[in-house]
Amino acid sequence: MKYMGSKRRMAKHLIPIILKNRKEGQWYIEPFVGGCNMIDKIEGNRIGNDYNKYLIAFWKAIQNNWIPPIHITKEEYYDIKENKDKFPALTLWVGIGCSYCGKWFGGYVNNYPENRRLKSGVLPNYQIEARNGLLKQKDAIKEIIFTDKSYEEIDYPEKSIIYCDPPYESTTKYKDDFNHKKFWDWCRDMTKKGHKVFISEYNAPKDFICLLEIKTNTQISQGMKIGNINKFEKLFIYSLNTSQT
Repeated sequence: MKYMGSKRRMAKHLIPIILKNRKEGQWYIEPFVGGCNMIDKIEGNRIGNDYNKYLIAFWKAIQNNWIPPIHITKEEYYDIKENKDKFPALTLWVGIGCSYCGKWFGGYVNNYPENRRLKSGVLPNYQIEARNGLLKQKDAIKEIIFTDKSYEEIDYPEKSIIYCDPPYESTTKYKDDFNHKKFWDWCRDMTKKGHKVFISEYNAPKDFICLLEIKTNTQISQGMKIGNINKFEKLFIYSLNTSQT
């Protein structure tokens, strides 16, 4: 699913590193599962968690064969925005799948801007493209255990592989505020407990090691600045973990 901060295009680079030493039966956990664009490409024991209750309600509904409507009107969009708890799964779809750049109720979007016209002259429909992408995912997420807790409250099986894709520091906000200092302290603590913790971010504290760096292009940043912005996404691991590989 299209989701702000999606790792869909980077998954082929990230997954081999993250799963390199995975043991049989070892749990793979994403505390910030978002659009399931990493976890849907992984097999075995998996937990997909997110603090956004609407997101988890959505993925559970997809597991039970619910499919979003083909089209949401602008009037429906703003009505659902004001009545979020009426149908949580639909709320998520509208708040992300029908919003600009996948930002939580970041503005209604139907078709792409005129400068995105295809060579055929046909203007692609954002909602239909998002829905088609979701339909390709639905079978791959069937066996995932979904939970809607804080990343600190998840019941992590012993020596899990934990991949974190949290809200990036100094970028546009997601649904909720996020305490980055507290998060990095948690990563250190979980590593010391025997888990393998991988983190995607632009930057990390000095005691974290960069395993991978990929140049990316984004059109959204802090303050909703629009334009082609080149950044380097990185995969980090706490330095203590390098002695445990």
